[in-house]
Amino acid sequence: MRTGEPLPSVGDVLAALATGLWHWDTATGLVTVDAEAARLLGLPPEPATLTEAQTRARFHPVDWNEITGVVRLAVAEGTLAEVRIRIMDGDGKIVRVVRSRSKPSYDPERQAYELIGTLQEVTEPAPGTAAARSAVTGDWRRSREAFLLDAGRALAEARSTAEVLRVAGGLSMPGFSPDGLVVFGVQGDRLTITGQHGHQPADMNPFSDMPLDTPYPAADVVRTGRAVYLSSPEQYKERYPVTWPLARVFGRRSWAFLPLTAGGRTMGAWMAAFTYPVAFTPDERAVLTTVARMLAQALSRAGAAESERELTEGLQRSMLPSLGPEIPGMRVAARYIPTGGGLQVGGDWYDLIPLPSGRFALVIGDVQGHDVRAAGLMGQLRIALRAYAAEGHRPDAVLSRASRFLNGVTHAGDDPPADLRFATCLYVEADPPTGRLEIARAGHPHPVIRMADGTVMMRPTAGGLPLGIDPDADYPTTRFTLEPGETLMLCTDGLIETGGHDLESGWRRLRATLEDHAGDLESLADALVQAVHGPSSHHTTGPLADRREDDIALLLLCRPGDGCGCGDAVAVRPPVRRTLLSVAQDEPDRIAEARQHLRELLHDWRSADQVDSAVLLVSEMVTNVLVHTDADALLLAEVVGEGAGRRLRVEVFDSGDDLPHRRRPGELASSGRGLMLIELLADAWGVDPRGEGKSIWFELYEPGGPAAGLSEGAA
Repeated sequence: MRTGEPLPSVGDVLAALATGLWHWDTATGLVTVDAEAARLLGLPPEPATLTEAQTRARFHPVDWNEITGVVRLAVAEGTLAEVRIRIMDGDGKIVRVVRSRSKPSYDPERQAYELIGTLQEVTEPAPGTAAARSAVTGDWRRSREAFLLDAGRALAEARSTAEVLRVAGGLSMPGFSPDGLVVFGVQGDRLTITGQHGHQPADMNPFSDMPLDTPYPAADVVRTGRAVYLSSPEQYKERYPVTWPLARVFGRRSWAFLPLTAGGRTMGAWMAAFTYPVAFTPDERAVLTTVARMLAQALSRAGAAESERELTEGLQRSMLPSLGPEIPGMRVAARYIPTGGGLQVGGDWYDLIPLPSGRFALVIGDVQGHDVRAAGLMGQLRIALRAYAAEGHRPDAVLSRASRFLNGVTHAGDDPPADLRFATCLYVEADPPTGRLEIARAGHPHPVIRMADGTVMMRPTAGGLPLGIDPDADYPTTRFTLEPGETLMLCTDGLIETGGHDLESGWRRLRATLEDHAGDLESLADALVQAVHGPSSHHTTGPLADRREDDIALLLLCRPGDGCGCGDAVAVRPPVRRTLLSVAQDEPDRIAEARQHLRELLHDWRSADQVDSAVLLVSEMVTNVLVHTDADALLLAEVVGEGAGRRLRVEVFDSGDDLPHRRRPGELASSGRGLMLIELLADAWGVDPRGEGKSIWFELYEPGGPAAGLSEGAA
């Protein structure tokens, strides 16, 4: 084109670009196309005027519906309307895909839309690419899909009704965002307000406790299950003149009331109100309907979860007692932690029982399983134990009767053999003035003692089968004294094994927590739970990480004194650790317990050879008492001192009058080597008369500090 020549007409330019023009007036129902547009529609290439029906016959049915929705949305937003259209031939086959761009307008007087735009052929995407039909107004369609994904994810993660309402109040819908939201519920024949956003609480009073037969949109939605869309105040006033004065004060221009349906039941209604006119196009209604469905599902899940939590807390409150009354001269602390999955109460329990004798019983146990049946059996067993204890029975008799009771409960019903249950239990009878403890154990983990100097050792106790297995099982009693400043820990295996640990690795983790803690009893209980459930526990995962987590029950009993941290004064740990154990003539199996007690007492001793020597000598000394006298043996072991160079002193007392004397056994003799071993392995030893009876003792001196140990190892 030369300078000064006239510009070509718009029609010529569009024809050169293979772009056609079309004009659609909904008032007349006519569509006018130029020659290029007619060609693209599969008609002869000449200008033509078509009816809406003729034009619709050339478009894919889905695309025609999409055009009407996009036009209304573009008018409401004041944007361009862009849509892909599939052109069909007379046989219903797609001949081409065209793209329409237009600037639609709305004439309120004629109540009609008018569209003037272009048609241009586009290449159909290959299979596997984005769909050929993608109606958009700017990025509205993609924004809508992203919004629905984000909203669905946020609502799915909400765990309570309050969280669901917070998420719903923060929703920002693409292209049309409501400024007022209300969630209505139903209670009987009344409409209630579950939650709201964008209003003052007092403003909603007229809408709360509203009868369902009130001519109000939300009430209509609940009664019929059908949505109500009100695009203008005039429409609201015309349809609901009685309640319009209540809504008029908010100054809104459009309203959408949608049913909240879950499981085929309308559980309420959701209102979205707008301060500007909204046409509620098919796309807009689709978004609102999808959000309402997701909101209903989220509210239903949250309601079920809250009901389950309320049931769980009620079960837990009824089955786990408070730790009152207080034990005079002693302190008690307890914790119960559910697994965190499913029903939040299982078969673990603890109890504190005042006894007729003035003593107190501490009970901890674990019924097999993590279900409602385990929780029910736990409640029955706890009541039975309290009843037997209140009758004044000794610990062994209490567990024997409880085992017979549980066996009868689980075997008398119609339960299959695979569902028969048992329970582990530890029953401790405590005498507060003396600190004397009598313990009976039914397959439960051993108790643990934290001594005044911070040393922690497991106290092996005699035991029997778990409750419910054998109705005639016996449960021997172990007796020892809780000294001032010492703390007794009773727990279920969940505290030891949580985090994939076994009994050995889990015990090492608990021992470190017990020894390092310097606070009072309540803070110690929190520290133990934190060690297995807190962030630090994730760094010490055990070898059985895929094992199912278990409930946790924890019970702590402290006899206040120096070193325990229960008093008002600063705890001072004495430099003595001590263990005391009696072995009766009819309890030779307790010699193994004596060896284990000593190993626990010396768990941090620097010389492993000295520990083995001490265990050997204790076994020899206690055995000699049982073999050569008619008396019981009393073992006292003390570790004196701090840091390197500590001293171990072990004494075995008996009431026999005959003093041991050194013998020279022959090569084949079966006895007579006890004093020879003591003289060979001990740093010091002796035999002392004690009025009625005697004691034989030995001492071992711990090697020097770490440097001395390294030099000896190097040599």
